[in-house]
Amino acid sequence: MTNTLITGANKGLGLETARRLADAGHTVFLGARDDRRGREAARLVGAHPLLIDVTSEESVQAAAKEVRERTGRLDVLVNNAGISGATGPAGEITGHDMLHVYDTNVFGVVRVMHAFLPLLAASDAPVVVNVSSGLGSLAWTTDPDRFESQVHLVAYNSAKSAVNMITSQYAKAYPGMRINAVDPGYTATDLNGHQGSQTVAEGAEIIVRMARVDAEGPTGGYFNAEGPVPW
Repeated sequence: MTNTLITGANKGLGLETARRLADAGHTVFLGARDDRRGREAARLVGAHPLLIDVTSEESVQAAAKEVRERTGRLDVLVNNAGISGATGPAGEITGHDMLHVYDTNVFGVVRVMHAFLPLLAASDAPVVVNVSSGLGSLAWTTDPDRFESQVHLVAYNSAKSAVNMITSQYAKAYPGMRINAVDPGYTATDLNGHQGSQTVAEGAEIIVRMARVDAEGPTGGYFNAEGPVPW
């Protein structure tokens, strides 16, 4: 049985990913920072609720302890939890704004990785999927022909660029694991006020695909549904 944890999974891309992986036979721990919402979402998709707030070291460590006691290992980790944060012009963004976004989108990934690495190491074929964005691509956000270059979100975009670098560094440090970043595309979720051009099912496709790679699959990469994304 494949044991899988998805953070921020009580709605949107996380919930759809949980649904798809549970349907594929994974034992899914549906991570949510709100206990009630997490339990309701887990019932919907046949997953196990797991209380985890990625901004809290204590919460993350408690979640790792629960998974360790229940399964002894983790095969797939999907770092999906994220927030959009401040959306004003660059000159109006403060250090506090940046810290707020980074605490979830960047430091949250590191907290979860640090806590769950021993459980991933206990797996025969550990996989990590870090949910990034095309808005984290330096190549795309500087290409005037790309949609991403027209989206000016200092905190969010730079946080996703940081997630990409974190992915690369962990992949090099742990060559026995498959660790990749993914761009779900412009998907209609709460994160963007449901303005995205893709459905949640379409956006979750690359997350699910990369969560199911085997020991011979790629690592240290950055992908969307069409293939590799330029850094």
